[in-house]
Amino acid sequence: MSAFPARLAARPTAVLGRATAASRTPAAHHRGATAAPGRRAPGTTAAALLIAAAASGISGPSLALPTAARALHVPTASAAWLMTAYGLGLLVGTPLLAGTSGRRGPAALVRAGAALVALGATIVLASPSALLPLVAGRAVEAAGAAGLTVAVFRIAGRDRSGRSTGLVAIGNAAGGTLGLFVGAGAAQLLGWRAALVMPLLALAVLPAVLRPAGRAQQAGAAGQSGQAGRTRSGTPDGRFHDALPLDLLRRPDFRRPALLMLALATVNFALVYGAPRRVASLTGWGPLPTGAAVASVALAGALLSWQLVRLAPALGTARVRVLLAAGSAAAAAAAAFAPWPPVVLLGSALSSLVTAGGQGVLTGSAVGGLAPERQGGAIGLFNLAFPAGVAAGPVLAGFADQTVQFLY
Repeated sequence: MSAFPARLAARPTAVLGRATAASRTPAAHHRGATAAPGRRAPGTTAAALLIAAAASGISGPSLALPTAARALHVPTASAAWLMTAYGLGLLVGTPLLAGTSGRRGPAALVRAGAALVALGATIVLASPSALLPLVAGRAVEAAGAAGLTVAVFRIAGRDRSGRSTGLVAIGNAAGGTLGLFVGAGAAQLLGWRAALVMPLLALAVLPAVLRPAGRAQQAGAAGQSGQAGRTRSGTPDGRFHDALPLDLLRRPDFRRPALLMLALATVNFALVYGAPRRVASLTGWGPLPTGAAVASVALAGALLSWQLVRLAPALGTARVRVLLAAGSAAAAAAAAFAPWPPVVLLGSALSSLVTAGGQGVLTGSAVGGLAPERQGGAIGLFNLAFPAGVAAGPVLAGFADQTVQFLY
């Protein structure tokens, strides 16, 4: 159960014979914005903690949804909009706030993201027991988390070795998976609304991230002094340097891996919603042990995905795509229909593995054939498949709740 589109986007793999674009991040174009060889970018550890807190908002409410539904007097499937709203907030906030980062730098984006997280959490905590304002608060919170994520990867991008982006990616994946357990604990100790505001934890490390973000902004400004009014794509207006190249959707070699990534993410986040309840129904466990079990296997699957990325060049494009699709289908079937808890957990782990591995493999496959100056925008467009899956997955699982009734 990986966390966010940027997990491997800041370091697109060179799998399947494609060229990597890791050195083409905005920071990599300015010598003053890069870390010394062999050293992580300053503030990377704090940045990893920040992104982990932001990512925890994706899965944090999952095990608290039945309690929230009872308090709101709505079906649990309707309460799933509290998770879907987070995906929608990420989907909208990522491209909008990425442009802010390009114009004003990561420090400004960290502040803007933190303000939106705080505003969204305030709406959630202060609103009456009605679904609509809670959904709106979660969407605002997610937009802020998207801004924090974009800023963190910009900070880590100063390290050309990839070590900093790797550490941040680990924080991103860990936050998205462990959010299940932490959210369940927060709901049990503080009430169900606490599970809806998990990204507030990011504010605890904000000062430690703002300092290196400010230095990155100053270095980037210095590096751009001789290139005023121009962007890496050569256009004369910096406002457009983070624009999404929608024309790529007409290219089959981009569209096919993007659609596959959307399918993988949708199944994955349907299981973030449904698999914990399936395990609880079969075992009688409470939220904490259920969250611990599902989060552990999902994290193990995400970590094992690296082996799939390593094997991908030898397997080839067609075989890897078949494996990803088959693995996702098998994971959905196991989690939905198996009468044994270990098999349901295995399905959750398998979905996490193919989603995380697919993000690395398919990113390189989708953008590798493009000109270097187009790859940054292409990665941004490709990665929107991930928050789209975050939004669609719980809706799909909720529909199954109401029609097939196999997730309980």
